[in-house]
Amino acid sequence: MNQPDLLTIILLGIVEGLTEYLPVSSTGHLILAGELLGFSGEAGATFDIAIQSGAILAVLVAYWGRFMGVARGLLVREPTAFAFIRNVFLGFLPAAIMGVLFIKAVEAMLESPTTVAVSLIVGGIAILVIEKRMGEPRVFGVEALTPRNSLLIGLGQCVAMIPGVSRSGATIMAALMLGVDRKTAAEFSFFLAVPTISGATVLMLWKNRDSLDASNLSAIGIGFAVSFVVALAVVKGFVALVSRFGFAPFAWYRIIAGSAALVWLAMR
Repeated sequence: MNQPDLLTIILLGIVEGLTEYLPVSSTGHLILAGELLGFSGEAGATFDIAIQSGAILAVLVAYWGRFMGVARGLLVREPTAFAFIRNVFLGFLPAAIMGVLFIKAVEAMLESPTTVAVSLIVGGIAILVIEKRMGEPRVFGVEALTPRNSLLIGLGQCVAMIPGVSRSGATIMAALMLGVDRKTAAEFSFFLAVPTISGATVLMLWKNRDSLDASNLSAIGIGFAVSFVVALAVVKGFVALVSRFGFAPFAWYRIIAGSAALVWLAMR
């Protein structure tokens, strides 16, 4: 893997931390940022996926009390604790299967900035439509999700294998269409990120293990630390933000950013 300079590492870490849990596509932003900074291709894709683990740690820290409560509940066989684990597992399962089956197709799409730009625009329009048509929420709390709904949300997450779609956006919008309230939809997206991104990171690093050396690992370590700090701030503020303003601001941002990216790509 080629070695990015320190400024590139920090900027990509900030981009990852800012966008991982917002419905704007972290992968899409990292691809576009990599193109802009001159760090793309296989090396850029490996780095981008590796530093996502910093965002995972942010969720574990922000929701440590929640995870420990679930762990204690499992020990005393609380139904809600088992429901939490069941729902996260079912939500993760489709992405795990699809990721293994279609990894080569996904890797090919990671090299297309144009795909990212178009997906940003289409995804923004989809968010506006879903927000406008959603009814009153009927499901409050991750533990209240049915197995069917958890699986359907997991299938929605698979759409995010297309760069620019947004993993968090796909899961949140799928949840909203199923009558889940905004807070629960956002938190379920956070929790699904833990196994989903962890699995993708391990798979990508193992696949590219021969190209990694000490200098690459130091770059990944710095990117990891930056993405963790930024993502922690985002996670703590995102639920309050969407509970008050909804997702429309992110939809309009996607449309504007995607349009600007298309113009920039056409002018290169």
